[in-house]
Amino acid sequence: MLKQILHKFFSALMAVLVLFSTVSFTVEKHFCGDVLIDSAVFTEAQKCKMEAFEIEQSKITKKHCCKDELEVVKGQDKLKRSQFEDIAFEQQVFVVSYIFSYNSLEELPNLIIPHKQYSPPNLIYDIQVLDEVFLI
Repeated sequence: MLKQILHKFFSALMAVLVLFSTVSFTVEKHFCGDVLIDSAVFTEAQKCKMEAFEIEQSKITKKHCCKDELEVVKGQDKLKRSQFEDIAFEQQVFVVSYIFSYNSLEELPNLIIPHKQYSPPNLIYDIQVLDEVFLI
């Protein structure tokens, strides 16, 4: 029972690990001067009020104080899918023998203890003292 639960738990954990190691996402940041105004992970970062004002001034001065930065976090994209034939012969023999020996093990049956419910008789005399027999 516990073995099956642990097996399912670790299988789900490995699936989530593979999923998160392969996910890519971008982080968009909007700066106005040197001040971070907004950052967003999956959506577009909100622009500041100066952005509209800069568009009007850009026709005159051509200077921008606002800037956008994009950080791309790439996940792993080279997953190797190997087959049983790709590993060395000695490793194949080890894997097959391990699986065979693991599957051939049988669970031990519950031991039946015939005298489990037996209660010993009440001792009236201490026999060792009466016979004067002591273990040294």
